[in-house]
Amino acid sequence: MPNYRRNRLPGGTYFFTVNLLERKSDLLVAHINELRAAVRETRQLQPFHIDAWVVLPDHLHCIWTLPAGDDDYSSRWRLIKKIFSKSIPKTEYRSEVRMKCHERGIWQRRFWEHTIANNADYAAHRDDIHYNPVKHGWVSAVKEWPYSTFHSLVLREIYPQDWAGCEMKSLDVGERSWWMVGYR
Repeated sequence: MPNYRRNRLPGGTYFFTVNLLERKSDLLVAHINELRAAVRETRQLQPFHIDAWVVLPDHLHCIWTLPAGDDDYSSRWRLIKKIFSKSIPKTEYRSEVRMKCHERGIWQRRFWEHTIANNADYAAHRDDIHYNPVKHGWVSAVKEWPYSTFHSLVLREIYPQDWAGCEMKSLDVGERSWWMVGYR
């Protein structure tokens, strides 16, 4: 296995994907209040700005901006996962390895992060976050998904209410969009 090294940029803006261990679970939306509480508590202990967020049944995507001089997003994710895990009943399957390590069987151990490079990268990832429920077939229009910062960004007039609605067949967003823009 390659020696993966996370990019660290103090005060940086990052895109994250965090998955449940069981990818067919609906745990995150079934316990959305517990997840929100875990994020709130973590932000009180280790502040960060939420630029965009979407919670799907089995995974979530978000963009955070860390405080100036701070590059420690890993401890924030560890804390969110820990607080959330302690707040819900123990009903999940746990492997012998997880039991030996005193771990719950809720989250995948790692997460994926991408350091936002510029405004175009930021916009592409923010759009991808909000379009994700449509992409996965949970809704036919972005405005229909309740677990998203899309609604607050509509109120701030960053998105129109009908952005990426039913009439759109596909949207070129996210990593693919960024690389295509970057190499044109």
